[in-house]
Amino acid sequence: MSADDAKGFAGRDYDGVKKQFDQNLKDGTDIGASFCATMNGETVVDLWGGYADPEKTKPWEEDTIVNVYSTTKTMTFLVALMLADGGELDFNAPVARYWPEFAAEGKDGITVAHVMSHSAGMSAWREKMDNKDLYDWEKATRLLARQAPLWEPGSAPGYHAVTQGYLIGEIVRRITGETIGTFFEYEVAEKLNADFHIGLPESEDDRVATLQPPDVGGISMGETTELIRLTTTNPGIDVSQTRTRDWRGAEIPAAGGTGNARSVANIHRILANGGTVDGKTFLSEAGCRKALECQIEGTDLILGMPVRYGLGFGLSGPMSPALHDEAMFWGGYGGSIVLIDMKNRTSVAYAMNKMEGTTTGDMRAITLAGLTWQSMALV
Repeated sequence: MSADDAKGFAGRDYDGVKKQFDQNLKDGTDIGASFCATMNGETVVDLWGGYADPEKTKPWEEDTIVNVYSTTKTMTFLVALMLADGGELDFNAPVARYWPEFAAEGKDGITVAHVMSHSAGMSAWREKMDNKDLYDWEKATRLLARQAPLWEPGSAPGYHAVTQGYLIGEIVRRITGETIGTFFEYEVAEKLNADFHIGLPESEDDRVATLQPPDVGGISMGETTELIRLTTTNPGIDVSQTRTRDWRGAEIPAAGGTGNARSVANIHRILANGGTVDGKTFLSEAGCRKALECQIEGTDLILGMPVRYGLGFGLSGPMSPALHDEAMFWGGYGGSIVLIDMKNRTSVAYAMNKMEGTTTGDMRAITLAGLTWQSMALV
């Protein structure tokens, strides 16, 4: 079996999924990738294959991991939902209740729900930032705390591409006394033996796949406004940073997580299955379903597309891959994605190293997900 062949397993009813995944590797649609699906808490598809580097010198192995950009955000959403379910966090409370300095410059009315739903008006730093500043937690959060919003909080959605992780992460730190990466590691990843990291130890570097940037270069946003420019270029996206120890080791909770489809799908079994998996309870079913409560909808000021945002996740809508109103999703720059269906207790995830110029998943993941849902008789 060559590296181009899909490895892993797909249950008898999922032959079409495996064939498509295999075809993507053989025809160059993917260089290296992983795909995983769970139903009722059990893994039904777990595939990987191809190469971990664009030069095709290193096979994508079972334990290969990769930077998944904004799919990382879903781990921060989960942590916030857990804290809220435990009574430590109130989504309707002002951020300043937990982080007093954040009230500066008229931000005393910004709620945690605004931050979770990309409607806080804080999608970018006003002060000049470069990529190295993303490794400085104190600077990144201090600058956000002291600046004024970029638009009226709660009035419109606008994708908080990088800032959202620092905002949620600082709220978590103020409540728990732990960084969000540490809290996530001990309270989620270790308990599920899930290979996902917000801040990767140096000892794991040799397992990380190398990302190939999109051919088009950067994210396609359509018409550029000053708000879009500030959000996407301060600092700009530099995929080569993901190859560095500084990036991998830093806690960048909106963009810097490292994992694979298996770890993403297995972690989100929690939300797909009412808060309890493998005999461990992380939050109540009601706490899980809070994520489905729409906080804001409309045309996203950054993405320029119609959106419906719940407490973190994207919800069903005209441009959404979520199947129905009990399903939700989130994707990462380049193509990684997770889809969670509470009604049918399923989670589906995809992670790869050949990037496309998208932030919301592309047809590689959506086709595999569609074939999976067909096999599950959900569509």
